[in-house]
This record gives sequence, C-alpha cells and structure tokens, in this order.
Amino acid sequence: MCVFMCLFPLTLCFSLPSSRLLFLGLGQMEFSTGGSSNTDTGKASGNLETKYKVKELGLTFNQKWNTDNTLTTEVTMEDQLAKGLKLGLDTSFVPNTGKKSAKLKTGYKRDYMNVGCDIDFDLAGPTVHAAAVLGYEGWLAGYQMAFDTAKSKLAQNNFALGYKAGDFQLHTNVNDGTEFGGSIYQKVNDQLETAVNLAWTAGSNNTRFGIAAKYKLDKDASVSAKVNNASLVGVGYTQALRPGVKLTLSALIDAKNFNAGGHKVGMGFELEV
Repeated sequence: MCVFMCLFPLTLCFSLPSSRLLFLGLGQMEFSTGGSSNTDTGKASGNLETKYKVKELGLTFNQKWNTDNTLTTEVTMEDQLAKGLKLGLDTSFVPNTGKKSAKLKTGYKRDYMNVGCDIDFDLAGPTVHAAAVLGYEGWLAGYQMAFDTAKSKLAQNNFALGYKAGDFQLHTNVNDGTEFGGSIYQKVNDQLETAVNLAWTAGSNNTRFGIAAKYKLDKDASVSAKVNNASLVGVGYTQALRPGVKLTLSALIDAKNFNAGGHKVGMGFELEV
C-alpha cells in the first residue's frame, strides 16, 4: 500500500513504446487493454482488464490477464459495514505453473486519518503490511511497516513527514533507518511547476539529487525535463490530440557517456472511448 507522497512529483514517462485503450462499457462495466514493446530485446507484452461496479452494494470486481499468462482477480467492498471502511481480496493464478497467491486488504479513512492493513498469504507464513497517515492543517505524518511472520522480524520500517500549503509541498522520509530523502515542489504559476529532490544512504557516500520542471504550452500540450547528479537528462512532451486521445514522447539521455549510446526513447498512446 502506497501511503507516502511522491518524492518527485514531476515524473516523466521514459518507458518503452506502449499504448493503452480504455473502453467505458454500458452501465457500470469498463474494459481496458494495454501493451508495450522492448525494441532492444524484441519482447512484447500486453494486458486486458475488466472492471464491474455494483454501486448500490459498494462492490467492485476487477479481473486482469497479461501475456505472461497471469490471471488476477480483485473484489472490494467500500462504505458498507462502516463509512470509510474498505475491504478487499486480491488473488492471482498462473495456469502454467499452478502458482497461486492471495492478499487480504483492509483500509479505513476519515478526514484527518488513513490507515490500512494488508496480509499476504504464503505457505511459509503470511506477511503483514500496515500503514497509517495522519493529517492536520497541511501537515502529514506517515508510518509504514511490513512484518514477516515466518522470520518473526520487520521487513520494512518507514517514516515520512510532509507539509502542503497552496502551491508548495515539502516531504521528508526515512526508510529502515538507513535511507533518507526529501523533496520540495513548487507550482510557480499556472504554466510552470518545479521540483527538487535529495536522497542519501547512511554509512556511504551514495548521495542522489535531481531537479525537474514542467511547463504547459497550452491547455492541450506540455513539456517536461529533469536532470540528476548521475548526468541523466530526461525530456518529455505530452499532447492531447483530441478529447480522450493523448500522445506522450520522451527521451532519457546519459550525458556522462553520450558517445557510448544506451540512451532511451519512449512513446505512449492513450485512447479513451
């Protein structure tokens, strides 16, 4: 369960060439499909998803299939037993190998609080994931943990603190007592957004930082750019071709080894009908 604010609000699409189609079915049913192709390896992948909602009962049924032949089913119920309470069961099945997995999800949210607990069922012993976020007057404090019952020890132990005021956001986090990070986000005006992030690991000289910016050219187009201390430079362009149709082009350049190649380009296409 992701409960923490994004370390870098301005993320860019540096993915493989991909596409995504969303079909809004009759009534409360949705269909979507997507795919990607790796030009380096020639491997292509795809997925198909169906979602059906029964609003009067607060139920949602979600089924997914991908070209790795993995079938997943998720059933959720929300705001029925109590307002703000969400219960879910997520299962997966791989017919080729017979591998099965299941996860029980629970969540509860109110105006200043969001808590959740997930349990991964495993033959060796379930893993318990728990998280909580409290908020008050722009301040947010969060804690996330994972407990491995088979080994009787914590697998994750993360803290986060954030503040949001209008067009400004500040976020800090500590993961497992060794990974430290922080980010600042500022919306300069209606067209320009900027962000800076910093992260380091205790006991080493491994420090990472980066800056990013996004500029809206008009209501349908925007450009993005980011650079980090590893000399990786990313640029992106997003264009809404028409209502429900969006095209994204991106590139990631290794400026430190420019002549060596290995740069990446990405293209994304989304269609909603």
